[in-house]
Amino acid sequence: MVWPMPDEDQEREQDQERREGTGEADRRRRRAQFLRELNEAKALRERVQPRRARAARMRQQMRMRTFRW
Repeated sequence: MVWPMPDEDQEREQDQERREGTGEADRRRRRAQFLRELNEAKALRERVQPRRARAARMRQQMRMRTFRW
């Protein structure tokens, strides 16, 4: 059996950390994109249906006022 050199172990660990880091960065980037699109869709809905949007906003405000921490 051949044992890996300590340098190889460190390189492998660093590669794994880099892969995990890029996965996290990728997830954050996709989440940010999703939230931007969601906010854009909400703004569009408010422009297209102002009365419903205003009513929804009022209901949300009422929920927040009556919410107990």
